Amino acid sequence: MGKKKTGTLADTLKEQFADPWKLLSETTVFLSRVGELHAWEAQLRGWRSALQSSPKNHHVIQDIRREITEFRKNLRRQGYDLSLAGQNLILEGFRNDASLAEGFTRLVLFIVREYAGAKPCEKIVYITGDDNHVTLAGFLEKRLERSAPGERSDILERHYLWYRRRGPDIVISGADTETKPDFERFEALCAVKSFFFLGALKQLR
Repeated sequence: MGKKKTGTLADTLKEQFADPWKLLSETTVFLSRVGELHAWEAQLRGWRSALQSSPKNHHVIQDIRREITEFRKNLRRQGYDLSLAGQNLILEGFRNDASLAEGFTRLVLFIVREYAGAKPCEKIVYITGDDNHVTLAGFLEKRLERSAPGERSDILERHYLWYRRRGPDIVISGADTETKPDFERFEALCAVKSFFFLGALKQLR
C-alpha cells in the first residue's frame, strides 16, 4: 500500500529545485492515497497558506521547498514509494485478442501468500508474454514451485488480463479466460489497494 523501498539521492536533489506547489500537490495526493492525509492535514495547510501569502518571497518559497523535501525524504526512510502518486491504475472492462493491435500485452497476475519468514505476507507475482493466458499461467505456477528451501507461496487468486502502459497510467482489462466475478473482485481490490497493485506493476512497460 505504497510501502516499498524507494528513495534515492537523485530524488532528493531533484526536489530541491522543484516547484514547491508541485511538491505540495504530489505529497498531498500521496498521503491521501495511503490513508495518512488526516495526520498531516494541518502541516500541509500551513505550507499552502505560507505559499499563498508570500508568492514572490524567495526566502519563504525556499524554506517551504526545503521543509517539504525533508518531509518527503523522511517518508522514503519509512519505506514509502512516493513515485506511485504520479501513476494511475485504470480498469477498462474486457478485451480479446484483437487488443494486440491496440498495443495491449497479455498479463497473468497471481495474488499469493508468501511464507518466507516469521510472518506470512501477501504479494503480487505476474508474467507477461505472447503465449496464451493459460500457458503463461502454467509458466508462473512453475516459477512459484521453484521457491527456495523453506519458502512457500500459496496462490490466493488468479487473474488473466490485458495491459497497456499509457504514460503514467497502467490500463488493465480482463481477458477471455478471466471470469466476470473474478474481474469484479479484481476491480474491488484495486479500488481499495491501488498502491499495492501499482507498486507491484510499476515496472510494466
